[in-house]
Amino acid sequence: MMSLSIKSNTVKLAPQMFPATTNSLKVTQATSEHEEEVLAFLAARPIHTVFMTGFIRNNGLVSPLNRGTFYICVDAQGQLEGVALIGHNTLIEARTETALAAFARLIQASPSVYMMMGEREMIHQLSGYCAGKGRMPRLVCREMLLVQRWPAEVRKAVPLRPATMDDLPLLLPVHAEMAFEESGVNPLKVDPEGFSRRCARRIDQERVWVWVEGGRLLFKADILADTPEVIYLEGIYVAPDDRCKSYGSRCLSQLSRSLLKRAGVISVLVDERNLAARSLFRKAGYNFRSQYETVFLEKKTAE
Repeated sequence: MMSLSIKSNTVKLAPQMFPATTNSLKVTQATSEHEEEVLAFLAARPIHTVFMTGFIRNNGLVSPLNRGTFYICVDAQGQLEGVALIGHNTLIEARTETALAAFARLIQASPSVYMMMGEREMIHQLSGYCAGKGRMPRLVCREMLLVQRWPAEVRKAVPLRPATMDDLPLLLPVHAEMAFEESGVNPLKVDPEGFSRRCARRIDQERVWVWVEGGRLLFKADILADTPEVIYLEGIYVAPDDRCKSYGSRCLSQLSRSLLKRAGVISVLVDERNLAARSLFRKAGYNFRSQYETVFLEKKTAE
């Protein structure tokens, strides 16, 4: 999520049906006993599963803080074919077409699903299925997954530091505005208490980094997911009056270099039409990894 983003392009997707799920496939709600198995499954593709892995490591497999429910899909031998977080934010890691279809049916039946995010091909399939069942996309954001590996370039140091609770009044309106630019929904209006609580929790966990001078927020970055393999950043912000001064690339390079001491990869999603943001990350040493898509769904209507 970038403050530099332009309005995301809206795309209409044609309905696409899935093959029928085989009788040998079983989808169940995950419990805490599945945590080790699920983490091992997700570890096979750590860059693409960092979101789910981060939620589990931070909150546990079963927690209201995940803002959704984890499900597992197993074959007749009890082997995992897929893991999904289905709820406000919906994420899927499916190894087979039938597992993806099974999760899609859960999404179609769930009125709480607000956003789906993942690799573009998979999201196209999910969106097509949901559209065919009455869940039309409200907004589609086409994105690029960028990654940074060691070594990160050394640039002139900036006074970057973990945010404190004293910074919360500066951070809340900025983060809310960025969320509105991405989704068209202002969280400070629809859920002010919950949004403030989530932002405060990130600060308490030292997952927000800032450069503040003279009471002004010049730069910020949030760590959404933090795993031993991958750290995912979001909410990258450079104050409008301080852009084109190399502040953003200097801050990102410094933060990335620090974070790469404990993880192999730093990743971030950028709107593919946002040339300014793409240039910023390129200067900071980030490279293209994959095409992603985020879909915001219309509310489920009564049948």
